[in-house]
Amino acid sequence: MIARRFRVIADPTRIKLLDHLRGAEATVQELTEAVGSSQQNVSKHLGVLADAGIVARRKEGNFTRYRVIDEDVYRLCEDVCGSVERQLESLRDALHAANH
Repeated sequence: MIARRFRVIADPTRIKLLDHLRGAEATVQELTEAVGSSQQNVSKHLGVLADAGIVARRKEGNFTRYRVIDEDVYRLCEDVCGSVERQLESLRDALHAANH
């Protein structure tokens, strides 16, 4: 289950979708414009996120609106991003020390 969870959020397009959905619900069309991908590709990625229980969809007239229902996914992303940021900072410090 843990490996599956990481695979679900490992895709750059899905990370962009989650980032856009952080603030509010959005339609596929709105998300397509926000992430700069095709509607078919965005729909596919939203389906993966929905199957994993991270996002939910609801019908509103002719549109389907998506929202994040598992807010813990943001904490997981922030933990990973913080770790990467610390590694980059360490590399910058090492490069700076090597150049001086």
